[in-house]
Amino acid sequence: MAVREHVDLLRQGTRSWNKWRRAHPEIQPDLSGEPPSRFDSDLRDLEEFVVNQVTKGGGRTARSALSGLDLTGANLSHSMLAHADLNRSTLALANLSHADAHGANLSGCILTKANLRSASLADANLNAAILRWGNLSRANLRGCLLPLANLDGANARGADFRDADLNSASMIGADFSGADLTGAFVYGIAAWNVKLNKTKQTGLVITRATEPRITIDDLQVAQFVYMLLNHETVREMIDTITTKMVLVLGRFTPGRKAVLDAVTVELRRNNYVPMLFDFERPVSRDFTETVVTLAHMARFIVADLTDPASLPKELEAIVPRLAVPVVPLLAGRRQPYAMFGDYWKYDWVLEIQRYTRIDDLLASFRSRIIRPAERKADELNARRAATLRRG
Repeated sequence: MAVREHVDLLRQGTRSWNKWRRAHPEIQPDLSGEPPSRFDSDLRDLEEFVVNQVTKGGGRTARSALSGLDLTGANLSHSMLAHADLNRSTLALANLSHADAHGANLSGCILTKANLRSASLADANLNAAILRWGNLSRANLRGCLLPLANLDGANARGADFRDADLNSASMIGADFSGADLTGAFVYGIAAWNVKLNKTKQTGLVITRATEPRITIDDLQVAQFVYMLLNHETVREMIDTITTKMVLVLGRFTPGRKAVLDAVTVELRRNNYVPMLFDFERPVSRDFTETVVTLAHMARFIVADLTDPASLPKELEAIVPRLAVPVVPLLAGRRQPYAMFGDYWKYDWVLEIQRYTRIDDLLASFRSRIIRPAERKADELNARRAATLRRG
């Protein structure tokens, strides 16, 4: 139940309220509306706004009365905030669970770690609002405006985002399991590591409002599909993948990392895009699948066989199944690991390039690494093309 003193302070306006908050940061304001507080029904302007919007009720409102408020940590659970204007207010750590804020203006609000569980935010304006690590589980955000909003790390399990505007929103690491995103607008979203277990994703709109509408049924594919529609971007992407990406395999131990770093620098100087893979982590199925996926995208592979550790397992996963040039490196007079000799039957595994000093290897980098790898890549492509023609 709302504390009468807190409501009276709120009636004095934003400036007085924020001054009181700064003087008493240890107090958690209680403006909750369950059970409904009873105030005089004939209050006007700001007083009327408090009665009708912070507590249960309805009627005429003064829309801008609460904008810019400091409501950090406030208890607004079960409160009536329908169509309230709280823009630019600070609601970090606030409790708005079960609150009715449909149609409210919450644009630019700071709602970091706020509790919005089961709140009604249908048709609300949350443009550029910060909802990082907030609890939006089972909240109703149908038709909500969330462009440029930050939902990173938010718990949105079971929330209703049907027809919501999520254009250019960030939802990195958010949990949308069981949520409903049907018909949501998702152009320009940042959706890395989003949990989408049993999430409804039908009819996601991936284009701008000014463009012909194109829909797709998978949030994680949406960004890629839109990129495919941008022909210039696609050409650059395909050119980079097919002609410039080089996978560099080796160990990140102190003695070997200097070699790998030097190789990547030299590749960049020759207009390649190196992908450096660290083998120091434990080998697992996912780990192996990752390196195989990267190998599929590479023009050629540079593999440092010195102190190989898990490198044999990765080459075993790559070489027999994928015809991509592999340039092996080996320091000094050491012998390659025993199983490497079995790769003689795969002609895309090139001659081992031995070196004593990394400077000597770099001085002949083009002749010893780049040119043989490029010749073999062109040869393999010609074979593929001939096979396709015969087929």
